[in-house]
Amino acid sequence: MHVPDGFIDAPTSAVTGVVAAGAIAVSLRGARRELDERTAPLAGLVAAFIFAVQMLNFPVAAGTSGHLLGGALAAILVGPYTGVLCVSVVLLMQGILFADGGLTALGVNITDMAIVTTVVSYAVFRGLLAVLPRGRRAVTVASFVAALLSVPAAAVAFTLIYAVGGTTDVALGKVATAMIGVHVLIGIGEAVITALTVGAVIAVRPDLVHGARGLRQELKLRVHGELVDAPAAPAPAAARTSRRTLWITGLVTSLVLAGFVSFYASANPDGLEKVAHDHGIDQKTEEHASADSPLADYGVKDVSDARLSGGLAGVIGVGVTVVAGSAVFWAVRRRRTQDVSPTGTEI
Repeated sequence: MHVPDGFIDAPTSAVTGVVAAGAIAVSLRGARRELDERTAPLAGLVAAFIFAVQMLNFPVAAGTSGHLLGGALAAILVGPYTGVLCVSVVLLMQGILFADGGLTALGVNITDMAIVTTVVSYAVFRGLLAVLPRGRRAVTVASFVAALLSVPAAAVAFTLIYAVGGTTDVALGKVATAMIGVHVLIGIGEAVITALTVGAVIAVRPDLVHGARGLRQELKLRVHGELVDAPAAPAPAAARTSRRTLWITGLVTSLVLAGFVSFYASANPDGLEKVAHDHGIDQKTEEHASADSPLADYGVKDVSDARLSGGLAGVIGVGVTVVAGSAVFWAVRRRRTQDVSPTGTEI
């Protein structure tokens, strides 16, 4: 759903840029409360993983493909504020280095793919956890539904933005129907990927999953007809997987997905590209400002072998994203440490 330059007019792009900047500022502040020394490294890894999986387009209909948006996955794993930052880092790297998503449309893409998906998915996720029985299975089920709904929500948001600032005269009813229809199908793929990933992390380190915090239910015993607190449970066993092992495993997985598996991804246009082509939305598409980038279109310039070129681009992208994301979240964590330290407390 990466919107290129030329789809949305300049005033609307500027407004969405202001919205995106404001949301990022709020998220930087909110992420201080979500991140600590245990979860900050995971946030950088989540950004890199989203970058890698977004390279894996999967077929959803005749001549159409889809890919992960990642807002739900990031929000559930590391928190909604940090999730907005994760997806924003990915979009920034894709726009600057890979000419994927217009630079003038960066505000549109952050608003649509980072803010809308994260806010909608996390609201649905928390709503479902409030009514489902507590436990890991509930987290996985809620992750599936939240991710599923986040994708058509983003399609609706794009349609609304296009209604305000679209550069071509296209019947909005047709655009909305086509966008929502195809992105419901893409949402199924998003839901499967999100639920499997959340389930895998929660199986080995539930303490690191933001969305699973506070799910332990206090046990009650009925004694002489009255409910009383059960004796305290023994301390939990040591985590099956260390944070370092989890981080290395996640990074290696991301590198393999982007550097090797991505070669076998669907070559069909994604949902937005297909709808734009079929309905004439792309009539005023502009050339990307980074079209001459050595990594444009997810290939390394002057490397003739397509498999090697795409693989190297994917590996470079994962590396740059994990470094950029980790730097951002390290800075946020450092700021939090300063805020809570005695020397940083105002009297």
